[in-house]
Amino acid sequence: MIPHNETMILETPFHSRCLAACEINLWEDWKGYRSAAAYTSMEQEYFAVRSNTGVIDISPMIKYRFTGPDSCAYLNRLVTRDVSKLAINRVAYTVWCDDNGQVMDDGTIFRLGENDYRLCAYARCLDWLMWSAEGFDVTIVDETAEVAALAVQGPTSCAVFKDMGFEGIENLKPFGMTYYPFENSQVMISRTGFTGDLGYEIWIEPDLAEAFWDAMFEAGKLRGIRAAGSAALDMLRTETGFLQAGVDFIPAEEAIRTGRSRSPFELGLGWLVSFDKPVFNGRKALLKEKKEGSRYAFVYLDVEGNKPAESAFIYSGNKEVGTVTTAAWCPTAKTNVAFAQVDARYGKVGQELKAEIYYERELKWTRVMAKCKVIEGAVFNPPRRRQTPAPDF
Repeated sequence: MIPHNETMILETPFHSRCLAACEINLWEDWKGYRSAAAYTSMEQEYFAVRSNTGVIDISPMIKYRFTGPDSCAYLNRLVTRDVSKLAINRVAYTVWCDDNGQVMDDGTIFRLGENDYRLCAYARCLDWLMWSAEGFDVTIVDETAEVAALAVQGPTSCAVFKDMGFEGIENLKPFGMTYYPFENSQVMISRTGFTGDLGYEIWIEPDLAEAFWDAMFEAGKLRGIRAAGSAALDMLRTETGFLQAGVDFIPAEEAIRTGRSRSPFELGLGWLVSFDKPVFNGRKALLKEKKEGSRYAFVYLDVEGNKPAESAFIYSGNKEVGTVTTAAWCPTAKTNVAFAQVDARYGKVGQELKAEIYYERELKWTRVMAKCKVIEGAVFNPPRRRQTPAPDF
């Protein structure tokens, strides 16, 4: 690993393998790391995940480790979910808020041991975490560079791991985690992911990253395994209804204008808020919002036609009531999907709205007012995503 002060951009432990696979040399910056946007084509990589196995290098994801006698109490004070209910070797999705009940970020908490947790997040916030730790006997370490990670997603992902000799992996339940020996160390595998499909995430020491990549691709060569980039991942997460920080909402610490941040209720994440806990960041503001109602609603839209409603304004009649944050034509679901933030009274399922879509055709911009309807959620939600034992394709 190259020290951050010796290069303009960092490389992940898997970079040599990603570089060899990246035929079109299309890269982007992910929190200071060079990350592949696409290796061959976004469409091929999308269908690899939906039909076979796609491998995404998620090493740049921010990772914090919490240890010490007060680690559980500290995290319970920080996030909206009740961390005390999280069992060892289990994972939970959660959000954390500022004192005004506005979402600062979302992520996953891994309970690694009795007083041992890992938090995976979108944004770096070590300074805020350290300030918040005052009075708690907890040690917080940024281990982003010390843990290499891959998302191994798709219907044949379980079969690939079985071919690697990971016996019993099919019995791992969603949001569960386990360990397997690898070379002279071990690899942690969790049944988690950002694609809404059957899939896993692996967590391994950086020195073993290349060896693991090679062993996995050798085992999966008859299972259609291939590397996938962030462009395909964006389409995959859209199809399954997953929000992305910095895209579908502005983290509270990054919001410049008043009113641009959102609460968990305004993002459709009210189910993550546990009012059974007497104290956590933003509890008072969220309790008030629950009683008085929210300003906005986060909705999933089924949009007429096949032109993605990217950055479109949403209308009810002639009144502008919201904006689209994410939009894509979803190949597997054969649906034109959009995520939007709208005024709360227009967020009910079945509400009919219109999206103002602009697209270029033959050097001319065309404007379409496409009909759209608020739907319940994900348009892709296959049984194999939750099936245990996991299917062997």
